[in-house]
Amino acid sequence: MEELKLKVSKASMRLYAVTDRMWLGNNSLIDQVEASIKGGVTFVQIREKNLSFEEYVALGKEIKEVTDKYHVPYVINDDVEVAIACGADGVHVGQQDMEASDVREKIGADMILGVSVQTVEQAVLAEEKGADYLGVGAVFSTSTKLDADAVSFETLKAICSVVSIPVVAIGGISKETIMKLKGSGVDGVAVVSAIFAQDDIYAETKELRKLADEMVR
Repeated sequence: MEELKLKVSKASMRLYAVTDRMWLGNNSLIDQVEASIKGGVTFVQIREKNLSFEEYVALGKEIKEVTDKYHVPYVINDDVEVAIACGADGVHVGQQDMEASDVREKIGADMILGVSVQTVEQAVLAEEKGADYLGVGAVFSTSTKLDADAVSFETLKAICSVVSIPVVAIGGISKETIMKLKGSGVDGVAVVSAIFAQDDIYAETKELRKLADEMVR
């Protein structure tokens, strides 16, 4: 019964997509997100570094139409103001961003708050300060965040055992590495290039979702 009280279900962490327009090509981000959701993505994070506030809010509103249509939660990376302005379901912040408690104060009780952590201490603190779920990584080396320190399997397992909120692993996760996380206790995986760098996003996502379901069993 405990999961009913959670704002984000553990099942919604199963396959968490983080966008990156590096691989857009001739496609629109909206189309890519929709293809990934149709393939089995359960949660979406929009990560943009080079848009103006107005552009980011406009994109956020467009993405919201798609995620609402499929009843998939979505959050904005780092930017609390954009998340509030575009009506996103929530925001995800890192350790170098605002304090989780300050973010919670700004977004109120109803929006989702995700926090990136790398240690057991950070995980416990984030839950205490109002996080609804945790992103833990990088669990493997990754090309999208070259400065990310690796988190060992043991640390990942320890984090999952001390918090009651959902945990998603991130960093270098692909079809080849995902099963190495089996037994860690994570509720799912967050991926970037494993979805958005692929030619056939729908097909690749479908395959990844099957593996993610198998990994958490």
